[in-house]
Amino acid sequence: MRGYFADAEFVLVDAPGLQRSPGNETHLHAFSTIAIGNDGRGETLYLHTSPEFSMKKLLAAGEERIASIGHVWRNRERSALHHPEFTMLEWYRAGEAYGAVIADCVKLLRMAAELAGTEAFRFRGRQCDPRQEPERLGVVEAFQRFAGVDLFETMDAAGETDADALAERMRRVGLDVPEEYTWSYLFSRILVEKVEPNLGLGRITILDRYPAAEAALARRAADDPRVAERFELYACGVELANGFGELTDAEEQRRRFLVEMEEKQRLYGERYPLDEDLLAALPLLRPTSGVALGFDRLVMLAVGARRIEDVLWVPVAGGDR
Repeated sequence: MRGYFADAEFVLVDAPGLQRSPGNETHLHAFSTIAIGNDGRGETLYLHTSPEFSMKKLLAAGEERIASIGHVWRNRERSALHHPEFTMLEWYRAGEAYGAVIADCVKLLRMAAELAGTEAFRFRGRQCDPRQEPERLGVVEAFQRFAGVDLFETMDAAGETDADALAERMRRVGLDVPEEYTWSYLFSRILVEKVEPNLGLGRITILDRYPAAEAALARRAADDPRVAERFELYACGVELANGFGELTDAEEQRRRFLVEMEEKQRLYGERYPLDEDLLAALPLLRPTSGVALGFDRLVMLAVGARRIEDVLWVPVAGGDR
């Protein structure tokens, strides 16, 4: 894979793990530490959940094609598909539409199958042949097909969401709704329970055009402000990659980050600082596409492993056994 990026004239970069802000998404949780200066004073720093912020600063400084293969850390995540420390493959193409990174993903999945000597990815009885032509499916279409829920009926023309409208449509199709909820929570419930298990079966699924409310780092689609240039790539019902046509409007990005942090404070009683250097850098970016791919998950599917820990050299003690 390093050779793939070298042949495509990417620069491999090494983003620092310690950051003042680990990311500003509601359900993304970081590990924190205290950095003690020479004067004895402490400053809270975080292990990054993605090299994204650092890489976007490099793009703003003039880099055009960059990739990173390195460790990232995410707290509150441990299961057959999650590990608190894992390897992320992330790359960006300045001046290119996000279809270019989707094409990269498909090529890399096919390469993984070839290198592993397997005809199909496997996980929990499901199979996916990455050599087959991928399915490209819009999120709204997927919700209608697999859950019987029309998301557009729960959004206005600008993409603002109505949680009560989504709750009512869930009840109509026999889905449970808790007493307290948000639109985002209900969206995630339907996605995980009804949609994801049907994706990437037999062939790769590219789940595309997420609602703008669920795409904090992506620009809105030019033809419909209700949706954004965000995609996720699935094989065997497992999400492998998450990519965007990157948002470069600093004020809009600040607004979205603040909304995410307000919700994080409400749900988890904590919030992370904004990366002001990133916000200052965004207006310097050309239209850019980027994607992050879970390297360990890809290895796991390529070799037919039962859980992510089976493909890690030395898993963190404890957790899912």
